[in-house]
Amino acid sequence: MITSVISNTAKEIFNLKYSVQLSEKSFFPIKTKSEFDGDYTLVMFPLLSFSKNTPQELAKFLGDELKNKLDFITDYQIIKGFLNLKISGKYWIKYNIEFDENSCKIQNENPLKIVIEFSSPNTNKPLHLGHIRNNLLGVSLSNILTFNNNEVIKVSLLNDRGIHICKTMVAWEKWGNNITPESANKKGDHLIGDFYVKFQTEYDNEIKNLIKTGIPENEATEKSELLCEAKKMLKKWERGNKKVVELWSMLNSWVIDGFNETYQKLGVTFDKIYYESETYLKGKDIILRELSKGNIILENDNSVTIDLTEQGLDKKILLRSDGTSVYITQDIGTAVDRFKELKFDKHFYVVGNEQIYHFKVLREVLKIFGYEWFDKLEHFSYGMVELPEGKMKSREGKVVDADDLIEEMINTADALSQELGKIDKSDQNYNDIIFKIAMGALKYFILKVDPKKNMLFDPKESIDFNGNTGPFIQYTYTRINSIINKAYNENIKFDNQIDYDIMLKDKEIELIKELNEFKNVVNDSAKTLNPALIANYTYNLAKNFNSYYQDTPIIKSDSDEKTKKFRLKLSQNVALVIKTALGLLGIDVPEKM
Repeated sequence: MITSVISNTAKEIFNLKYSVQLSEKSFFPIKTKSEFDGDYTLVMFPLLSFSKNTPQELAKFLGDELKNKLDFITDYQIIKGFLNLKISGKYWIKYNIEFDENSCKIQNENPLKIVIEFSSPNTNKPLHLGHIRNNLLGVSLSNILTFNNNEVIKVSLLNDRGIHICKTMVAWEKWGNNITPESANKKGDHLIGDFYVKFQTEYDNEIKNLIKTGIPENEATEKSELLCEAKKMLKKWERGNKKVVELWSMLNSWVIDGFNETYQKLGVTFDKIYYESETYLKGKDIILRELSKGNIILENDNSVTIDLTEQGLDKKILLRSDGTSVYITQDIGTAVDRFKELKFDKHFYVVGNEQIYHFKVLREVLKIFGYEWFDKLEHFSYGMVELPEGKMKSREGKVVDADDLIEEMINTADALSQELGKIDKSDQNYNDIIFKIAMGALKYFILKVDPKKNMLFDPKESIDFNGNTGPFIQYTYTRINSIINKAYNENIKFDNQIDYDIMLKDKEIELIKELNEFKNVVNDSAKTLNPALIANYTYNLAKNFNSYYQDTPIIKSDSDEKTKKFRLKLSQNVALVIKTALGLLGIDVPEKM
């Protein structure tokens, strides 16, 4: 990349002149602002303490040396402490001509083995919009880090045990009448989700009735017969009661089958799936072992805690007084087991920012227990997805169901495509195209937002063939595809033999610069764990190509053949980068619309 060549050369010149050892980062060029003449700019101010020159003197020295050493630099301008470098047209022509799939590939001298845990739903309800953001972030992070030559292992931990699961089991036993997904003609995760909501509704009514009799709310909770039944069931499950385990296994399998259908629609796959039902005992064993060492506390009520107040946290329960596990218990066991198995360099938990405290506790507990790799664990936190009417609440059934949303996206894409006359409904691939548009709209709308931020999801806004949307970028790709196919049909060949002696338009130079930026953007996205950088880069590339296309004839050009071929090659390169970038986000592109 030209930016790397400039920064490396500037570093060598500066370090030799001033006998220092600064890295390339100190000399990394940025795009020159549009109001100034130039292509890339080096900022002098951070270097002045080493050179003891004025900004103008240092800029002139570096400008002269770079122009002498790099033949693609034709001129430079000094604006106060900024050195603006001008790149030759022939360099951009050569870059465009030689650009191919290999130009997008990234070299990584220090690849890591990275585990990314995402999705990890509870098996007592279907996936919802919040899970969609989680899964899309997990998939895109995995793709981006893999593209940067790391070995990435995608895993999920199913929360298939605990009091929340037992609540659903109690509800199915009391009010289910042996209903199954087949007899209800309903996906298993949806059916079980109904019973989770049913339990909460009946429990709330029970608490209200107890309070009406004069019992305080905190005591009413303890006297709830429904909650007592769920707690008893959890104890029976952990003791291996055959009847309870068989019921759990049956209901669990229904939910997992339902999850897999949704995952397939979203394009989500895992290299390995872990189950809390198989890992929580490992966590209990570790805690009991640490109890014997005196690292944790056995309380008077027989609960087990750890005091983290010195670490700026709190006292944390590791085992309840009845001996049952809590979330941290199984996370400890899973982490220890997973490191033993995979020996990872990094482990990211893709979990909402409401769990920041939980993962701080997990790291501190593992540190206290003597696991030296505790600092390899990182919480990739992200903001909540909200609706125009407010936050989602699973227990009340007030959620945007993932399957319903996907169906709505498909229907909206279908209706809008017909309204705008974008796609011929008689096309044999029509359904596949509409599905890709719908999923592209959903994925892009979510991933274009910085993960750290809360976001408002609006399905109608996400499906638009204009503006910063997935369908707009997909349509740009298919437009270029149409141009290229037309060129092939007219037997117009364009390859690496295009003449360098052509005049470039400013918009052509800008497009080639953006192609050159692709690897930098992907690198930055990997370093900052932010897929939004790639999403918004891709939109800008598509937007700029459309602007170029509007005022620049490509095939129907009155220009000479070499200019026409150059423009076709540039268009093809833009399409290649769009497809590659969207692929990193987990978005498929239709070949035509």
